[in-house]
Amino acid sequence: MALPPSNARVVIIGGGVIGCSVAYHLTKLGWKDVVLLERKQLTSGTTWHAAGLIAQLRATKNTTKLAKYSQELYGSLEEETGVATGFKRCGSITVALTEERREEIYRQAAMARAFGVEVEEISPSEVKTRYEHLNIKGVTGAVYLDKDGQGDPANIALALAKGARQRGAQIIERTKATRIVKEGRRVTGVDWEQGGESGHITADMVVNCGGMWAHEVGRMAGVNVPLHACEHFYIVTEAIEGLKQLPVLRVPDECAYYKEDAGKMLLGAFEPNAKPWGMEGIPADFEFDQLPEDFDHFEPILEAAVERLPMLAEAGIHTFFNGPESFTPDDSYHLGLAPELDNFWVAAGFNSIGIQSAGGAGMALAQWMEGGEKPFDLGDVDISRMETFQGNKTYLFERSKETLGLLYQDHFPFRQKETARGIRRSPVYWQFLDRGAVMGEFAGWERPNWIAKPTQTPEYEYSWKRQSFFNNIAEEHTAIRNNVGMYDMSSFGKIRVEGKDATAFMNYVGGGQYDVPVGKIVYTQFLNPTGGIEADVTVTRVSETAYLVVTPAATRLADETWLRRHVGDFNVVITNVTAGEAVLAVMGPNSRALLNLVSPNDFSNEVNPFGTAQEIEIGMGLARVHRVTYVGELGWEVYVSSEMAAHVCETLIEAGADLNLKLCGMHMMDSCRMEKGFRHFGHDITCEDHVLEAGLGFAVKTDKPDFIGRDAVLRKKDEGLKNRLLQFKLTDPEPLLYHNEPVLRDGEIVGYLASGAYGHTLGGAMGLGYVPCAGETAAEVLASTYEIDVAGTRVKAEASLKPMYDPKSERVKA
Repeated sequence: MALPPSNARVVIIGGGVIGCSVAYHLTKLGWKDVVLLERKQLTSGTTWHAAGLIAQLRATKNTTKLAKYSQELYGSLEEETGVATGFKRCGSITVALTEERREEIYRQAAMARAFGVEVEEISPSEVKTRYEHLNIKGVTGAVYLDKDGQGDPANIALALAKGARQRGAQIIERTKATRIVKEGRRVTGVDWEQGGESGHITADMVVNCGGMWAHEVGRMAGVNVPLHACEHFYIVTEAIEGLKQLPVLRVPDECAYYKEDAGKMLLGAFEPNAKPWGMEGIPADFEFDQLPEDFDHFEPILEAAVERLPMLAEAGIHTFFNGPESFTPDDSYHLGLAPELDNFWVAAGFNSIGIQSAGGAGMALAQWMEGGEKPFDLGDVDISRMETFQGNKTYLFERSKETLGLLYQDHFPFRQKETARGIRRSPVYWQFLDRGAVMGEFAGWERPNWIAKPTQTPEYEYSWKRQSFFNNIAEEHTAIRNNVGMYDMSSFGKIRVEGKDATAFMNYVGGGQYDVPVGKIVYTQFLNPTGGIEADVTVTRVSETAYLVVTPAATRLADETWLRRHVGDFNVVITNVTAGEAVLAVMGPNSRALLNLVSPNDFSNEVNPFGTAQEIEIGMGLARVHRVTYVGELGWEVYVSSEMAAHVCETLIEAGADLNLKLCGMHMMDSCRMEKGFRHFGHDITCEDHVLEAGLGFAVKTDKPDFIGRDAVLRKKDEGLKNRLLQFKLTDPEPLLYHNEPVLRDGEIVGYLASGAYGHTLGGAMGLGYVPCAGETAAEVLASTYEIDVAGTRVKAEASLKPMYDPKSERVKA
């Protein structure tokens, strides 16, 4: 057996379908000196026992793009490599057994059309026509995707491996990576063992494609890769006489999927309470292994399946299979450049959709490695979304019990994870919880999402229609618009940038102008070289040599990493200070009156105008107030050190009693910001959305001589806009919008909503979405007729480029 070479451009660790795909796509881009190390044999971890379902439609535009690419690639891979992949476009059917699930899959179908995926809503009788074996009792609706299919997982991986080898990659089996060597923020190579021999490969880059071992491989490099193995069950029947090729069938309400395979039926399950596995580590000799049978655990799924597919009652069970799969805390896979290092990449944690994801994930990662920039928005799967604590093994064990089953649970709006909760609590957690706050979890933070009344059960009751808290949000929203409300923003990231070069560094890395007086707040974006938005933040100059960068909770690590990667020769220190201060947002027309009751400081426009911060006394403590808003009203964010936060919160609540101060939650904030047209990073603005097309040109100061993205901004000004971000409001007040609903312009689909929420002041569901506009004026764009597709029904919508609520921001500056 060949030994590894002494050096390589890239070492890929792991020979499952993902590692083989990365090697295939790198060599396709012309990379030489590509080495893949597999500890045992290719596909011997989890790839070999995958079900091989290949679907195009995922939850977002870009993950759908990756899945579509996979099925297109697998359709041509056999011809290229000569390896039979077993790929068949047999189609797929997903059936609903409830009205809520029917709305979910019909909304997904509408989304598919916006993403360019062919989809068809079909009736129960049409399901029976296409899948004669199905008992359609209780079926409320279904969707059919003609180009979905299935394949042979191991052979798909082996075909990718052969394609990589044909272009010069070295794929070396029975060779274990034992150590990753680093210098500073870079890996320099990998130690290996093969049989009784050992050695070292120097490498320019390393890719962790370790599957369920990726957590441990990451630890070797000091990189956090949160995932945990779970047991995954399926059965294969004896041969069934006369059984012909069928579409892949999913019955998510019964946690089941079905696949015809060579005249047999495969029934698999994503049960609600999963069984984590490998808590003591994965056995060193694991290779093509099965786990012990647990028929009692699988039996409820099988009982429902026999009712749903009566022919199973007559078919004997040929194989009862239990094998491990790896799952991440949020059911999205991990892809990209590890935040901790500058040349260590990750592609792992595919949550039982590794086969359908592998082609696209390998393509995207290879392009990222080649170009040094994400080829398109990958925020949903970018490894930098994971907080460090999420690598905690106890946390992963608890969360993995839920995430496997969530794949087939109803994906209701605002659905909250139920496991591994209560880890990150704000200093004012109890002050809100004791007053009815219903907590949601976000990046591990427990955040008040809405405030229950004493007569209400303080918990979510999920639906696609108006949920139980709809009126609560309306009342919170009204308080913010007409009086005063307070909500907890402590979870937002806070990054301190300090040093003698702080101003110069901020002016290089950000689009705004940061050479401003101490106390000035700058709303700004960090841009990439194409003018796309990498971060959307506020930056406050807190001293001559220090700035506070405030980021969304979910992107704090990514934004901090972006700053660190661009420090270069600038003399600055970057520190995450999120936990050091709580933040209470006091917002509404009476916010100034409330602050005057608790502080001797001056909150007038003359002393504390919009966009400035000041140090204040408050109650018996000290704080710093930032006069900014994300809800479109007069208001202040009160920053207070963590040990004084409870006192300040209670002081505000007590003083606010006479003003009818209302405690509020995050859902209210989203509703208010939507009326004001404020962008939300990750939805409305991403790394592939140009800052000018997002309508944020006012925040970019091109008179600065040099900053990242400046050339792209000037180029776009010369070329003109190809897209515009519009604000929409449905004319019918009843339907609800969430995100990804198709936007129709003069009857044709032209885009989709990036985000949606109900506008309680304006009286209808609202959304933001991009519309193509090459060569058109703003007036021409607005002259069209617009509709939004809500679960297959077209609803008329008003469109605007200016905020529909308070377009001149007069209330904010009152």
